[in-house]
Amino acid sequence: MNIYLIGYRCTGKSSVGKLLAAKLDMKFTDADTELVNLSKRSISELVETSGWDEFRRIEKNIIREISALEKLVVATGGGAVLDGDNVECMKKTGIVVWLKATSQTISERIKKDCDTKDFRPALSAKGTIDEIDEILSARKRFYEEAMDFYIDTDDLDISDVCRDIMNLIETVKEKR
Repeated sequence: MNIYLIGYRCTGKSSVGKLLAAKLDMKFTDADTELVNLSKRSISELVETSGWDEFRRIEKNIIREISALEKLVVATGGGAVLDGDNVECMKKTGIVVWLKATSQTISERIKKDCDTKDFRPALSAKGTIDEIDEILSARKRFYEEAMDFYIDTDDLDISDVCRDIMNLIETVKEKR
């Protein structure tokens, strides 16, 4: 069984994923990092030269490959849930956790993150908060349909998020 962390950029998927994997004695993988390694380009370069469709195609292959493995905590790309096949792979092979945060929290985290330029290219020509609001609104139903449960990360530190996930994982396992 794997644990898939979904959510918008800068909601804590990678940070939480690393600690959660250590606490659960699992391996951690970041789908975006795998994509960068495979394409040998930053996400910004890939999107700029080949477009979002090519990015999503590569992402889909990576999700499929990762879902064939066991005992992984996976930080997915923020838009991985837009593809139904990705969601199906994740649901069949693990528990899907939506890490949520408000637009304001996400905006503050994006500004502080040194990897934003390479790993988090703008998704529209709008300003940061307007873009976040628009994308969150458009993706909300996809996150809701994919998740087994969600955690609000706004006012929690990484270890608190991990604790909450570990507690809720047991509940999900009991229901299956």
